[in-house]
This record gives sequence, C-alpha cells and structure tokens, in this order.
Amino acid sequence: MSSSPIDIHQAAANQPVFNEVGLMDARIPEESSIQRSMLRDPGQSFAQWMQSRIATRSSRQYDWDALKFQADFDPKYRRAQMRYVGTGGTGVAKDQNTVPSAHFTFSTMVIPAGNIGPSHIHYDVEEIFFVIRGSMKVVCEKDGERFEAILGERDLISVPPGVYREEQNIGDEDALMCVMLGSPKPITPTYPPDSPLAKIKR
Repeated sequence: MSSSPIDIHQAAANQPVFNEVGLMDARIPEESSIQRSMLRDPGQSFAQWMQSRIATRSSRQYDWDALKFQADFDPKYRRAQMRYVGTGGTGVAKDQNTVPSAHFTFSTMVIPAGNIGPSHIHYDVEEIFFVIRGSMKVVCEKDGERFEAILGERDLISVPPGVYREEQNIGDEDALMCVMLGSPKPITPTYPPDSPLAKIKR
C-alpha cells in the first residue's frame, strides 16, 4: 500500500519529504523556463543585458539580519550574508540587487571569530563552502556517523544533500567564505530535531 505524497508546504518543520531519487522535492523550474530567464529582455541593449549580470562588491552590503533569528537566540550564531547570485538558503525571499539565479546561488558569509553556523541540513541541494580568509572547522553528520575537517584559505568542501553540516570559526579573526547552493531557489534548511533552533520561528 503506497502512501500519498506529503505536501511540502504542510509538512512539519523538520519532516523531510523525499522524491524517487532520495532527495527532498526541489523547487527547480523546468529547464526551458530557466533558459528563458537568462535571455536578453525585449528592448534591452546588449550593454544593459551584460550590466544586469554584474554584481559588484561596492553595490551591496552585508546583511546581518538574514539569520538574525539565530543570533537573537544565541549571539554565537551571529553572521552576515552578502548575496551575489540569487538569495541562497538563508530564507531571504527576494533581493533585487542580485544576478538572477538560474542553476545555483552564490553569496559570501562573514563569521566572526568564535562564532558558529549551526548544524542544519539541505535535503534538496549540495552546498559548497570555499574559505577565502580564516580557519573554519566543518562538522558533517549522517545516520550517526560524524566527520570533521579544518579548512583554511582557498580550501573547499562540497556537502551532499541529506548531510547535516555545521561551520565553526576556530580562528582569531573574522572568517570569510563563499557559499554556493545547487538550486536557483533552495528549500530553507532545517535543523536537527534536538536543536533548540528547530523550535524557533523565523
């Protein structure tokens, strides 16, 4: 007897919904729609089109409020996101000051010394952390198994879907990382069921 699929929007906060390939149902548009979104708009000059594909450092600022609900719970979770392509996985609904996301999102994240990106899971996408500055410990867990790695300048880890990940700044200065998620609009991540963050409303 097969059960009917669960509506992802009605599922409990930490209840994963899997599809036939074992991933939570991703919110990925049809490829034809993605391709159309990357084309030049009618009446748009080539220069305007190319300019719309640029996101300069000087035209954006760090968003310390994207994950403020975590920092309000415990200051050790305070960190900031600077978005370049799409809005990433922080739960920010939209940002008109980014390059439109077609196949992935790209942002940078500042993590103050001693602070933590709490354990969370993306069921629908891989997540890449690329350390630009600082020293980060990344802790990954799945089905009772645990893995830790220390990443320094220009080191990278790609965390597969369905694996919990936590990032800890173990250095004496602010760390800076690039973060990429493999979907134009990732599903907002969830926390381990025993995490106090699992019970907090955004």
